[in-house]
Amino acid sequence: MKNLHLELFKRYEQNPILTAADWPYPANSVFNPGATLLQDGTTLLLCRVEDRSGRSHLCAARSVNGIDGWEIDNQPTLMFDPEHFPEELWGIEDPRITYVSEIKKYAVVYTAFSSSGPGVALALTEDFHVFERYGMIMPPEDKDAALFPYRIGGHWVMIHRPVSGQSGNMWLSYSPDLRHWGSHQIMLKARRGGWWDANKIGLNLPPIETTKGWLVIYHGVRQTAAGSIYRIGLALFDLHAPEICLKRNDEWIFGPEKHYEQRGDVDNVVFPCGHTIAADGDTIRIYYGAADTSIAMATGSIQTILERLE
Repeated sequence: MKNLHLELFKRYEQNPILTAADWPYPANSVFNPGATLLQDGTTLLLCRVEDRSGRSHLCAARSVNGIDGWEIDNQPTLMFDPEHFPEELWGIEDPRITYVSEIKKYAVVYTAFSSSGPGVALALTEDFHVFERYGMIMPPEDKDAALFPYRIGGHWVMIHRPVSGQSGNMWLSYSPDLRHWGSHQIMLKARRGGWWDANKIGLNLPPIETTKGWLVIYHGVRQTAAGSIYRIGLALFDLHAPEICLKRNDEWIFGPEKHYEQRGDVDNVVFPCGHTIAADGDTIRIYYGAADTSIAMATGSIQTILERLE
């Protein structure tokens, strides 16, 4: 009989891999990085950096092996710009990166923190030096968003998480041009009651295409007397109709266990925003924020994850 509690992701033994102490300019914390493999095989993390005003911006770190030897931009890579984008008044956060081969650009979907709350913003780039900013494409309160890598049914598709009161479900929206979004529908509902993912869920990694369907790694927020606990779960969706959930794991598969995940600016948080997949098409690395303070990495197998969903 298979061990259903087999660890799906193995933490890097020397976690965390990046902290504010590594930064070339003053920072309070670095966490929740988007991730991608560049054309030359370099791993790029687009990290959320919180400065000492309490606002966040995005900064790129590059590594040949994706583990160490990080070269960090000596100034913010993408800075909040409330003069031209007033929806970024209180900073920009939590990027997800998708390479879109049709336009040969990386789509960076991130949270813009406006005076009315967080909304979803989009920027396109070829090199992570120059960005074409689309501004806010989903109004507050909305976040935890990422783009699919190609059109489905002739339209671009995005996962996002609008919030109503204290509850939040994951939604899909469609667009002909990446600017105007409609045909909104619920993709995955938060459960009710005592579940680990009751009341509020949200996307973590951009959707991963597999032979079985779109693999989605998402988070659930459990409210306890001591505060919130952020844990990670799995779901699988139809390749041609991603609003159809094929499978959903009942148990969380990754949660705060290590000291750097349990203690920090926000205790008990593991929050991956980015991943890379090795040349074998199976080995996956997730890069995650630990306790809203540092960046850590863990490695798994897509095949093993899919087997867990079976």
